[in-house]
Parts: sequence; C-alpha cells; structure tokens
Amino acid sequence: MSWRIEHDSMGEVRVPAEKYWGAQTQRSHENFPIGVGREPMPEEIVRAFGILKKGAALANRALLPERMTEEKCAVLCRAAQEVADGRLMEHFPLVVWQTGSGTQSNMNANEVIANRANEMAGRRLLHPNDDVNMSQSSNDTYPAALHIAAVLALEERVLPAVCGLIGTLRRLEEENRDAVKIGRTHLQDAVPLSFAQEISGWRASLERDAEMIRLSLPPLCGLALGGTAVGTGLNAPAGFAEKAAQEVAKLTGRPFVSAENKFHALTSKDELVFAHGALKALACDMMKIANDVRFLASGPRCGLGEIRIPENEPGSSIMPGKVNPTQCEQVTMVAVQVMGNDAAVGFAASQGNFELNVFMPVIAYNFLQSARLLAESVASFDVRCAAGITADREKMRGNLHRSLMLVTALNPYIGYENAAVTAKLAYRENISLREACVRLGFLTGERFDEVFHPEQMI
Repeated sequence: MSWRIEHDSMGEVRVPAEKYWGAQTQRSHENFPIGVGREPMPEEIVRAFGILKKGAALANRALLPERMTEEKCAVLCRAAQEVADGRLMEHFPLVVWQTGSGTQSNMNANEVIANRANEMAGRRLLHPNDDVNMSQSSNDTYPAALHIAAVLALEERVLPAVCGLIGTLRRLEEENRDAVKIGRTHLQDAVPLSFAQEISGWRASLERDAEMIRLSLPPLCGLALGGTAVGTGLNAPAGFAEKAAQEVAKLTGRPFVSAENKFHALTSKDELVFAHGALKALACDMMKIANDVRFLASGPRCGLGEIRIPENEPGSSIMPGKVNPTQCEQVTMVAVQVMGNDAAVGFAASQGNFELNVFMPVIAYNFLQSARLLAESVASFDVRCAAGITADREKMRGNLHRSLMLVTALNPYIGYENAAVTAKLAYRENISLREACVRLGFLTGERFDEVFHPEQMI
C-alpha cells in the first residue's frame, strides 16, 4: 500500500494514498479498532452528511459570498452530491464506537468532500474545516444528519413496506368475508367471527402504526444545523440556520426547518425516542400478526391448520417433508431486535449532559437498524407469506361446530347457568351441545335447531 502525508492541528499522519479521507479520519480509524468491518457508521448517516454539506455550502454562498465563492461552492456541491448518492462509501471507514458527538464522522465527510472537490478542481481549492465545515460544528451537523437520515428511512423505506402489507391484508379481507371460524381468547375457544374480521384487526393495527410513524415525522424535521458548538450559533452568519434548512428541504423534498431551540436540539434526542417508540409499536404488532399466522397455520395435521401459508424451503435436515413458517420466524426475531434497540435508544437519549448528547452514534446505529430491519422484514413477510395465505374453510367449519363456546348463543333462551351446565356435560361426555341440551331438558331438538346458528353469531 502506498501512503501520503496529511496533517491536522496535532501533526502529520500517514493516510492511504488512494483514499479521500484525511488526518482526523485516519486518527479515528486507528484509535477505535472496535467493530471494524462489522459496525461501520450507517450508510444513511454518510448520505445525510452529503445532503447537509451541500445545503450548508449553498447557504454560505448566499450569506458569505466573499468566503464561499462561486467556484468553491460549485465544486463542493458536486463532491457532496457524490457522497449523498452513496458513490464514495469506500472512503468512510469509521465505526459507530467512536466519539459520542460523531466529530470524526463529520470530519470524515469534510475531508472526503474537500479532497474529492480539490481533485475535481485540479488544485487545492477547499480546506476541510474552513470551507466544507464553514458555519458548522460537529455538534450541530451530526444531530442534523441523524434527523435527515431518520426522516428519509421512515418515509422511503418503513412506510412503503407497511402500506404494502396493509394492501395485501385488505385484499385478504375481501376474499374471506364469508369464511366463519372460531375465535380464541386466552388461547381457549371463544365465540365465532369471520376470518375477514380477524384479518381486519391485523390491518387496523398496521394502519395505526403507520399513523403514529407519520406523527413522529414533523418533530424530526427540525434541524440543529446553525447551533454550532453549544447552540449559540457562534461563527455562523445571521440567517444561516434558516437558509441551510431551506436548502436541505429543497434537496430532499421534505419539510425540514431550523429547530426552534438549538440548545434543545443539541442535547435532547426526544424526537428520536418518540419516533423509535412508533417503530417499537410496529414491531409489537408484527410480532402478534406473525404469531397468529403461524399458529393458525400450525400442523399440517396435528395443529390448528385453519390457514395455509406458502411453503418456501425445507424445514428439517432429518424430518422429510417438514415445512416451517420461516417468514413468521424472521418477523418475530426482527421484532425482538427492535425492542432491544428501543431500550438502547432510550438509555442513550437520557445521557445528554449540559450542552450536548454524546451518545449520538449509538442512537443512529440502533434507530436506523430498526428502520432498515422492519422495512425489509415487513416487505419480505408481505411477499413471501401474507400474499399467499389461503383459508382452509373445511377445517374452519369443523373447528367451529366442535366448539363448546357456541353455547353462548343459547344464553337468551336457557340462561347463563343452564348454558354452562350444557357445555360442561357436552365436554365431560364428549357429546354435542345439541345432545346435551336436549338430555338436560332445556330445549327440544327442534327448538335447538331453530335458535342455534353459529354462522350468524358474527
């Protein structure tokens, strides 16, 4: 490997010659050999830095034209766009486990953009700190990048996946309106409902989750950019915060604005806690839906077996012909991970000390992992499981008519206590409700047939 010499305020550093990063990135790369290759700074954060640096350059061009010249701004924006497009990811080697402010990742972006822009210009035109980081601090850029990344992840990945599954469930509702099955509470037989009604509960849960995710977006659209080191805006020109947010909004097509209180924006991560809470709610509902599906599909002969799901791969290395509900299992594992991530996000957000929270990279890592996993998990479950669900109507009908809880329909005619006696006799002697009711003298056979219609109980 060939090297070049870069320098920062601490002196000279050897940097791989083919990489765009500089001295501060190299120091972090060497000082934090933790999770290298396994836990890099999320790509979403890197891309958000590209957007942010381009927006800041445009704002500086408008407010400080004597410092951010047209030539500098043009080449800086071109390089920043390459970062935003994910074309320079190999030049972002840093891991999550670094300084809690994300300073080195901010400098990684500054150095890469400066060196790439200088390469484009054919001369040393930009300085990482003086030009790319103009009017900024790591303390306001990292939380701003985190909010940008979070909004884009929720809007571009999570919500489309959830809405796709909602559409599939809505179709299944229409297809199963006349399929009546036994309900279950406490894992015990209950009164009937239609399969469409059961599916509607799944669908409504996801619709509410999507609603809560959308409610979390406006607070995340407030950007810390312009607060600089401690929230006072030191070294940023008047109007920079508002102008930079406007430029980011234009670049992303999202309603980003300058955070109203920069002292809050730098130290509190409550917006991310709130948004991740909505992700946890989605994880909880997906856990419930996946469990319902795999229990309803259990069998194929010795379980409930009321629905059939797609058979995607062999389920056993020893039992021939066995097929498992693997898509349900991936959903439940993802849900567990998201619930754990929520604890990490909450603990990290509680650690804002004085003017800064120094747990931001771990918040970014967990939040964006949750968004990514949920989006991919929900989409996979939709395509590879939910879309292929079919009702076994014969099995549903058989289970329905064997249920003792159908006796509830007799309450208006023989009373609760007599109905309970009827159900217990039927269970104890393994006879039908009709036979038990007639034997006890509560109703004649003809009257029983007249009032007992399970399919009408829904």
